[in-house]
Amino acid sequence: MGLVRFLRGAKLLGQTQTMKGVSLVEHGQSANVEIPTNCTSGNCGACMVTLLSGEVSLPEPLTPGLDEEIVADGARLGCIGIPKGDVDIDILPPI
Repeated sequence: MGLVRFLRGAKLLGQTQTMKGVSLVEHGQSANVEIPTNCTSGNCGACMVTLLSGEVSLPEPLTPGLDEEIVADGARLGCIGIPKGDVDIDILPPI
């Protein structure tokens, strides 16, 4: 499968095996890493994280919580983003 690693900057906060069809927020819970959420539908952006490496699904069309520019900077929504394979996530949104 793969490994989802959660970081804040260079500090590793936790990691867990990639689980098929499971959101980043749920992976975070498995790794004892809290990703804040609010709407859980991809609209508010409260769960925004930064994809450092790997692949995390994006909704089509993009939800109000995302736009093309911030997605290009690595933004993904933890509540609806599904990781595939090995993924490194910074739990802070892109600046």
